[in-house]
Amino acid sequence: MSALTLTHEPVTGIRHGKLGMWIFLASEVMFFSGFFTAFIILRNSNLAAFAKGATELSWPLAALNTVVLIGSSLTMAMAILSLENGKKQRFQLFMFITFLCACTFLVVKYIEYTTKFHHGIYPSTSTFFAMYFIMTGFHGIHVLGGMIPIGWMLSRSFSKKGYTDYGRVEILGLYWHFVDLVWIFLFPVLYLIF
Repeated sequence: MSALTLTHEPVTGIRHGKLGMWIFLASEVMFFSGFFTAFIILRNSNLAAFAKGATELSWPLAALNTVVLIGSSLTMAMAILSLENGKKQRFQLFMFITFLCACTFLVVKYIEYTTKFHHGIYPSTSTFFAMYFIMTGFHGIHVLGGMIPIGWMLSRSFSKKGYTDYGRVEILGLYWHFVDLVWIFLFPVLYLIF
């Protein structure tokens, strides 16, 4: 009798982690869909207040964050490809750039939040800002959640053994692309459509 192996599912050949990530992402789609649905319903019931709230947002900063996250998706894909091809230094470079993009995103979001607070705008200011802070806040938590394994894999790649688990990086890439995709929907909904 052989020992149980968790590297792949015996019928499909798909790693358990990859299948688990797809299931997790499906639950995340439902999670964020609830936010978007609530936002649309609340917006349609009070168009004037939501339009007024949107004028307080900085679409150039949000556009910068959009470019940063789209760039980070590219560098994550390049990191996966580099590791698959055994190019350790390129993997390290692209993972570092991805981590740096995530840091940049959070710094820009920090600037946005502190500017709002400085002008007396808080989640309790209006329904629009309650939704804005909830939606962007949860997204920011997801960015931070992705930075932890990115940083861990990057730091492990500098060890003597290096980091060679291509499958885990690919699974992380799925998560990271999802985080970027959510922002691509958040950007127009919050900053442009009014």
